[in-house]
Amino acid sequence: MGVEMKFLGMNFSCAIGSLSDGKFPEKDCLLPLISKLLGYCIVAASTTVKLPQILKILQHQSVRGLSVMAFELELVGYTIALAYCLHKGLPFSAYGELAFLLIQGEVSHLVHFASSSFYNFSCDYLLLFSASGNQDMDESITVSYFLSGDDCSLTLYCGVAPTILAGQIDPVLFEALYASQHAIFFCARVPQIWQNYSNKSTGELSFLTCLMNSAGSLVRVFTSLQEKAPTSVVLGSVIGIVLNGTILSQIIMYQKPSQGKKEKKKD
Repeated sequence: MGVEMKFLGMNFSCAIGSLSDGKFPEKDCLLPLISKLLGYCIVAASTTVKLPQILKILQHQSVRGLSVMAFELELVGYTIALAYCLHKGLPFSAYGELAFLLIQGEVSHLVHFASSSFYNFSCDYLLLFSASGNQDMDESITVSYFLSGDDCSLTLYCGVAPTILAGQIDPVLFEALYASQHAIFFCARVPQIWQNYSNKSTGELSFLTCLMNSAGSLVRVFTSLQEKAPTSVVLGSVIGIVLNGTILSQIIMYQKPSQGKKEKKKD
């Protein structure tokens, strides 16, 4: 009678039993185990995936070549994807990285916002003073408070995100939101891709962050299929491979020539 050896939802008894008998584990035994291990590897790696990008912005005190829209739409996409996976009851290894990406995405957005030249301490004030014309010095003072575009989007996000994460919305609307999440990530990446193409430069984009994003999307396709995740989840990973891979190729294509020119100048 075999003893089950489970750890973090991974059952090692099948693989260990086969190896102890001098046999290589069968596919049906090995693939789910590999999927779980890879899933947890992605989750572990996701804790630092955006750190190179954050450090690069802080180091150079510049957001040159970075799309504001990409940062904001990423936050929305991660929130919807995390909420969907939570309420579908998928194992943590199948979506855990979304929680860490969401946290780092918020930090990235704040760093981007603080480093931008148009940052004005979170809001703009406009004071409109109108005198009544009477000698009693009656004055009506109208204070209009205007939020910048970034403040409005941040305020809206903070108001809606808790409701989505708590799953307190109609199931049909939830499915529609998750379906739109793919379009959101697409719209987050396309402006950055176009900006890179137009500038023939990737600015302050981090190679390491883009590389980890591409690798994570590639591995997540395999784990999602093994975990029998909904087709929409798999589709999201496939879109991630295409878009992240495009940005990664742009970094390689546009940065190498500039490095070569610098070396020629030194000579």
